[in-house]
Amino acid sequence: MQPPASPASPGSPASRADCLALDAADPLAPLRAEFALPKDRIYLDGNSLGVLPVRTPELVRRTVEQEWGQGLITSWNEAGWVDLPFTLGAQLAPLIGAGGHEVLVCDSVSVNLFKVLTAALRLRPGRRTVLGERTTFPTDLYIAEGVTGLFEGGRTVLLDSLDELDARLTEDVAVVVLSQVDYRTGVLLDLAEITERVHRAGALMVWDLCHSAGALPIELAAAGVDFAVGCTYKYLNCGPCAPSYLYVAERHQGVAEQPLTGWFGHAEPFAFVPEYRPADGIGRFLTSFPPLLALAGVRASLEVWQQVDLAQVRAKSLALTGLFMDRLAELDVVTPREPERRGSQVAIRHPDGFPVVQALIERGVIGDFRAPDLMRFGFTPLYTSYTEAWDAAEAVREVLASGEWRAERFSRRGAVT
Repeated sequence: MQPPASPASPGSPASRADCLALDAADPLAPLRAEFALPKDRIYLDGNSLGVLPVRTPELVRRTVEQEWGQGLITSWNEAGWVDLPFTLGAQLAPLIGAGGHEVLVCDSVSVNLFKVLTAALRLRPGRRTVLGERTTFPTDLYIAEGVTGLFEGGRTVLLDSLDELDARLTEDVAVVVLSQVDYRTGVLLDLAEITERVHRAGALMVWDLCHSAGALPIELAAAGVDFAVGCTYKYLNCGPCAPSYLYVAERHQGVAEQPLTGWFGHAEPFAFVPEYRPADGIGRFLTSFPPLLALAGVRASLEVWQQVDLAQVRAKSLALTGLFMDRLAELDVVTPREPERRGSQVAIRHPDGFPVVQALIERGVIGDFRAPDLMRFGFTPLYTSYTEAWDAAEAVREVLASGEWRAERFSRRGAVT
């Protein structure tokens, strides 16, 4: 027996036919053709790994067969390889509200966070504390711990709640690092308001944009953010483990010193001199060159993003997540109902969340699970339809009502959950 459907919020689709009508009128619907969507599946895990753009294989093939195969070493100049961290950074910049000269595509999130956190601490001599939130994605906390361990007297202080922030912003705090969207619950923080509070206390602000870029408009420069990092393989759909990006506000670029002083961050890398001299501008945050074949995926996806209106993305994201929450309101939904407080995912707490998610995957509805008890469903507006959101919610209700998730096979865990 199914649990009863919950009444829809005002303006929310009341039937599957309503969803079909919304899909027909959706201004983003043509972009579905840009993605290689698997048949007979509803993919709600774009908050973990985005879908393959149909143009990516051809661009990777061209990079391999023409730029590498035919151009060989001349492609560093003739195909523009040497400039890709900058040109791709400039293309990505509008998605996060930054100037093209303030963003660099390179390395991983962890490496870039290490670079910007160290640079930020060096910009606040005499201050040795990094503030973070205990529930932030763990790699951010691990990197912060590693960075503060390199400074005499350095320490990382973890907040149990952001309600503690102002009280913890003492004169020893150099940097605050936070995720704009909580990877577990989908809670969206007020980036501008928090940045302003941190600056009032004399500290610098570092934002992790992994779960927000590509899902909602971001205004780093307007908010006065100091540094930011983010990945490209979630909502940006650039490919598994595609290179990350970092943001350094223009005002810091002439004085910030990052610790991984590799030759591509040198002012004259091909002078081959033994002494290090940092490049001007954002280039000083390069270390080594990112993997070129992975950059091909970034190039392809950013071509798609040139066609996108972020206001439409945000409006559809809120509509999709609102529809899904309306249909499952009888469950323990931990994602906020208030639109201004949520990103583009819905998290549902269930004591047997892992086998429930596995049962849904067998049915063709792909979400994921985060320990200890959260089922996550990510909505990527570029390719997720209203009808898919409706059908996915019905599948959740049917799996829970039938108890099929109790089958032993659904409790077997792989290395990645």
